[in-house]
Amino acid sequence: MQVMTRSTKTKRLRGFTLIELIVATAIMMILVGAAFPLAVNAVKRERERELRYDLWMIRDAVDRYKAAADMNAFVTKLGSEGYPPDLDTLVNGVDVSGKKLKFLRRIPLDPMTKQEWGMRSMQDDKDSTSWGGQGVFDVYTKSDQTALDGTKYKDW
Repeated sequence: MQVMTRSTKTKRLRGFTLIELIVATAIMMILVGAAFPLAVNAVKRERERELRYDLWMIRDAVDRYKAAADMNAFVTKLGSEGYPPDLDTLVNGVDVSGKKLKFLRRIPLDPMTKQEWGMRSMQDDKDSTSWGGQGVFDVYTKSDQTALDGTKYKDW
């Protein structure tokens, strides 16, 4: 028969104390709290990158439409200054000698608002939030949020 001594008794009762568990939990909470803002900024940075790309893509299509109109490749509406009447025209294309000339595959949704883009015509003010309808000169996001660099998205 084996006699149980105090040293063999404590060896069997190994585990974490309540204080050790509280300290470990506190350390985990601090680490998670530090990582959360980084994850939020990474998501926001990705949406900003997508916004910049989409704005560039649409504005490039508008410029290509304007260049083709200036070369008299097709007839444009009087007063439009050679700019497309709407964004759908960039996707649907225009008829040039029996062929469709398209400038965009699709119109992307605004990544900030998940809605349609704001548009300005050549006759509208730079800060105008309503489109005059004369032709799409520029596009912008309708978001009032501030970017990571401190600028407003609608000013991009």
